[in-house]
Amino acid sequence: MSKIPLNLIAILSEVLPEHESHATLDNLFLYAEINSEIPDVSKPAKVQQVLMNVNKSDPDPLKVLGKVLEKYLDGGILYPRDQDRFDQQIESIKKILSDNSLLYIRGGIISGSLTTPTKSLESVIKGLEIPALDQEFMRALTHVDASPREAVSAASNILESICKVYIAENNLTMPNKKDLKNLFDVVRKSLNIQRDSVEDEDLLRIISGIISVVDGIASLRTHASSAHGAGVKQYNLKPRHARLAIHAAHTIGLYVLESWKESKK
Repeated sequence: MSKIPLNLIAILSEVLPEHESHATLDNLFLYAEINSEIPDVSKPAKVQQVLMNVNKSDPDPLKVLGKVLEKYLDGGILYPRDQDRFDQQIESIKKILSDNSLLYIRGGIISGSLTTPTKSLESVIKGLEIPALDQEFMRALTHVDASPREAVSAASNILESICKVYIAENNLTMPNKKDLKNLFDVVRKSLNIQRDSVEDEDLLRIISGIISVVDGIASLRTHASSAHGAGVKQYNLKPRHARLAIHAAHTIGLYVLESWKESKK
């Protein structure tokens, strides 16, 4: 069970009292479905005690955290007294989330267990300004626990989208069958991500592994994801399987984008 980071509780104990009355704080906690008794103390102490109790007794503290942050990170505070100070506070909250490998997703959702490639890919995707790619990235993170099959489908779609963008931007010929395996074949040949282009034995193993992992993600999507109807054989996908596919897809996606950037120099 992931808990609310203590350094985030500390900053929320400072930020929330600036923008909430006792009544609106109590209402915010109700919205977050916090069932414990709300203490009759100062606002900073109230926030701290309530969130500490959530960590101790709630089965899903990050779900509660998402609902607490939703008003602030989804634009619910329309007219803060000091806009610049408020913007700094929001950035501080986002940084603490990132430092703790957490990501806020619009709608009051906190996604945990982010790897460095995932955080790096998120930054690159936002820079590309491709809505469909951003949507698949968020869909994978949003569904990893509740619907692993949906998350695996999104992980594969991320790689497909990156490949399609690369092919289009570089005026390459799109394969007749636009599945992940065929799309990636076009991209890796263009970027020279091939077994016969590497002399170092250790790098050769890694390149071979990348190709095998892409094949594996494509096959998993075909056989077990929400993108295709379930067949006779049922895959018992768990969140850990979805995370494995997502992290692998993000690592390879980031490698492709960095190789693309390097090829332009």
